[in-house]
Order: sequence, then C-alpha cells, then structure tokens
Amino acid sequence: MSEDNEKLFGDKKIPSRIMIKRLWRYIGPEWKSFALALLLILINVGFDVILPLFFRNFTNVLADTLKDNSVLLSYVIGLSIGYFSLSFVSQIMIYFEGMILQKAGQRIVYKLRMEVFEHIENMSQNQFTIMPVGSLVTRVANYTTAMSDLFTNVVVTLLRNILTIIGVYGIMFYLSWKLSLILTGFVVVVFVVSFIFRKVITKIFRKERQYTSDLNTLLNEDLSGMKVIQIFNQEERKEKEFNVKNNLLRKTKFQALMAFALYRPFINFLHYSALAVTFIVGIKLDLRAGEIVAFYMYISRFFNPVQNIADQLNHIQKAATSSERLFNLLDVQPEVLDKPDAVHIDNFIGKIEFRHVWFAYEKEDWILKDVSFVIEPKQTVAFVGATGAGKTTILSLIVRNYEIQKGQILIDDIDIADIEIQSLRKAVGQMLQDVFLFTGTVRSNITLHDEEFSDEEINNVCSYVNADKFINKLEKGLDEEVIERGENFSQGQRQLLSFARTVLHKPQILILDEATANIDTETEKLIQESLEKMKSIGTMLVVAHRLSTIQKADQIIVLNHGEVIEKGTHQSLLRQKGYYYKLYLLQFHND
Repeated sequence: MSEDNEKLFGDKKIPSRIMIKRLWRYIGPEWKSFALALLLILINVGFDVILPLFFRNFTNVLADTLKDNSVLLSYVIGLSIGYFSLSFVSQIMIYFEGMILQKAGQRIVYKLRMEVFEHIENMSQNQFTIMPVGSLVTRVANYTTAMSDLFTNVVVTLLRNILTIIGVYGIMFYLSWKLSLILTGFVVVVFVVSFIFRKVITKIFRKERQYTSDLNTLLNEDLSGMKVIQIFNQEERKEKEFNVKNNLLRKTKFQALMAFALYRPFINFLHYSALAVTFIVGIKLDLRAGEIVAFYMYISRFFNPVQNIADQLNHIQKAATSSERLFNLLDVQPEVLDKPDAVHIDNFIGKIEFRHVWFAYEKEDWILKDVSFVIEPKQTVAFVGATGAGKTTILSLIVRNYEIQKGQILIDDIDIADIEIQSLRKAVGQMLQDVFLFTGTVRSNITLHDEEFSDEEINNVCSYVNADKFINKLEKGLDEEVIERGENFSQGQRQLLSFARTVLHKPQILILDEATANIDTETEKLIQESLEKMKSIGTMLVVAHRLSTIQKADQIIVLNHGEVIEKGTHQSLLRQKGYYYKLYLLQFHND
C-alpha cells in the first residue's frame, strides 16, 4: 500500500470484526430479504444433498433385481419422477433466491454509492487539491461494483458451498463412517492448503487494487492534459510512466494467475485421489454398489464447492479490499464542517469584515498575516497585488473553502463559522477565471438542472449579462449541446455563461477572480458592461491584474506577501505614490 494513499485517504487495514460490524449497518435493513434467501438456500442445499441418494437406491435395486425387469422398470420410473420433481422445484427456488438477493444487494449498493458521493461532496477544497481524481473515481465506481458482487453473488455462493460441504460430509458419514474417516485426511489437507492460499492471494489482491487505482489516477491526469502533452512532445515520457504503472499491475495479475494455476490442479489431484481411495477402500469394506456410487457423487459434490470457494476468493478479496478502501474514504473527515448550532440565513445584507485573520495551507507557512478590513454592503472592492500575495485565498476563505487558523471573518457581523455552509455559499455567487461547464446544454449549464426557472427568467438573465449576443446566434439557442468542459465555446463565451448562471441564482455577494483574464477585446467589452450592471446586485469582490478594470471600485485593497499594505480608492492610492502607484505606472508604461 503506497505511502501517498496512506496519507491522503488514511488507507489502513480494517480488522474483520470491525469490517463486519460496519457492513451490517447496510445489510441490517435488508435482513428479511436475506433471511428468506437463506431459507431458500437451505432447502436447495438439502435437495442437492439428497439427490445422490436416488442413484444409490437405483444402483442397489438394479443389482438386486437384474432378473425381474418389471420391478426394475417401475422403480426406475418412480425414482426418475422423484428426481425430476426435486430438480424442478430446486431451480424455481434458485430463481426466487437470486431475484431476492439481487434486489436487496442493489438497494444496499445504491445506498452505499450515494453515501460515498455525498461524503465526497462535503469535502473541502484543500482535500480535493491533494486527492487524485482518478482514485476518487475508482472508489466511487469500481469499488462499489465489487461491493455489489459481494452482496448479490459472493456471499450467497460462499454460504451455499459451505452448507453443501457440511451436508455432504454428514451424509457421507451416515453412509459409511469408516470410509468418511479415511477421507477426513483429504479434507484436512484441502482446508490447510486453502488457508495458505487465502493468505497469499489476499496480499496479491491488495497490491492489485492499489496498482489499479494508481493506473487510473495517472490515466485520468494524462487524458485531461493530453493537449499539453502533445504540445510539448511529452508522449514518450508519458508512455514510460504509463508503462511502469501498467507493468506493476501486469506482474501482480500474473502472480494471482500463478497462485490459482498451482492451487486448482492440486485440489483436482486431491479430488481424483479421493475417488481412487473410495473405490479401493469401499470394495475392501464390502460396501454395496449403491453406497460406492453415492460416495463417488458426494466426493464430487464435496470438492466442487471447495474449488468454487477458491474461485470466489478472488471476488471475496476484491470485495474485502474495496470495502476497506470505501470505509477508509468515508473515515476521511471533511476539514470544513457546520457547527451543531450553525444558523441558517436566507438573505445577507452584504457587509464583510476580516478581523486579524491568519491563514496557512501548510502548518505555519502563512499566506495571510493579520489581515483586517471592512467592506460595506453594496460596495465594489478590488484586491490587488503580485502573484501569491493572497488575493484568491481571501475569496476562498469567505465561502469557507478552508478554515482560518486565527482571527475572524464576519458577514453582517456574524462569524461565518457560525453560519450553515449551504446557506453561506448559496448567498455568494462566484465567477472564476477557469469556468467549468458540464456536459449537457446551454440551458442546463445556466440553471444547473433547476427546473424552477422559466425560459423568460433565463432569457432575461442572458440579456442582462450580454450572453444573449452569442446564444441567439447558436443553431439551437439555449438547447445547444455543450461538450465536455465546454470545449466547443470560447473562453469569453464560457465566462458569459458563468455570469448568467451566477445572476440567475440571485446571490447577495459576488466574487470575481480574474474573470476578465484571457478574454478577447470584443468579449471583454461585453463583460465590462455586464459587470457594471451586476454591481447593483450586491457586494462585489474583484481580483484583477488589469488595474484599468478596477478604477471605479469603491475601495481597493493592496496586498503584499499576505499583508494589507494599502487601502483606498484608485485616486487616493495614486496620490499616496506607494506600492499601488508603482503597479499602475508599470502597467501604464507596458500598455
């Protein structure tokens, strides 16, 4: 298990007792379904154990009545009808048993998958920054599928095989306890070898799951950045990286194949040896032909479940490892949580205050140092400073993407730590430089699939932020398809859609983080017009490197190395001839 996953997800081995206890939380509500399935399994195993006795009786009768064909024929017909009837009823029960378990298993996995996804949704931005997306996708998709197999197939098959082994050995002991005791040696060897095999295969499968997750993480990253890889001719280096991960996974899967390749033939060898012993010892013990035939069938019924259990070990270990990884993920606590007595606020006036705020992403490597300022309701405030000065960090702290180490952040004189995260973020509209569009339509990306918004509201908002200028030119208008990440739209068009999305959801506080960067001149004019209109919505916080875009701000806060060094309007800061003045002159001369 890699140190990275140990650090990121807290991946650790969970004791079987605790694992079963945690799984029971999901199985418990479905106990009636599992109890009914268990009853059907018991009946089916009983039928399966009884059926060879028909052949025992048939063989004995055949030996005793070779000269009386009429008696033999009537007995064979009776046995055939009984055998067919039991087999038919058994298959019907297997059908109902399978349906019951599949439905119960899918309900459990659905609940588990939803719980894992909701847990991920509640994680903080810092956790998403350090957790590989590929690993998260693997845990939500692949591992829950393995869990589904556990509830709907593995447990059932394992239980049926164990009950069959017990039932078969019991019947064998009833038919001939002497022969059964001799065959006990084979039973002991089978279980010892199976125990050793389980230990070996467990370690192999744990490595396999780790290497699969690592490969998915690398693949997700490389596919997302394929454009950059091709631009800088990094294909060969990336192939080597992929080959290393792929080779580790290949070797691990080969180890698993070798383990099964040794185990299965050995079990088969024991099976055939037991059959040979049955015939030799059975004859020496003067067993009737029917008993020997029954033993032959029961030995097959004994070793087949043992081999099935070995085959199921693959799925059992995958499911166990998957359960472990899922629970490890669920054990990762979100870094930002609501307090038990957090207050819900429907509407904010928009006053924002930082009181001696200190913040660091790592230990005491301070990004913000004793930052204090007050923003009055409806004000437009710009944050200016060099890269790494802490501008974007301030905006992230307002919506509690991270928790501060010292000080207070207040909105409307209420500490944001005392406000429900959901109501806080609902009141804040964020427009970032990197706009993310989901696969769907223009409409669904603006409404975020909220069907409460009418077409009239959507059109009005698009017109308000000037997004209608390009939407009306689209062949399908609001119903135009958006491909993955919105790659069929320009950066400026994506930004205007982001504005429309934000305004439609009626925020009281607006955050713009480099929203006008990397935009063509024509689109920038539309965005600037939109921003002027949006100032009337509520308090607006702006981060922009182009000082020309923030000259009309009510207040400009200048940051340097995480500290507030200047505050004021554009004109007052120019008169001070300080840091802001130098930045302005630098940009003015460059322009």
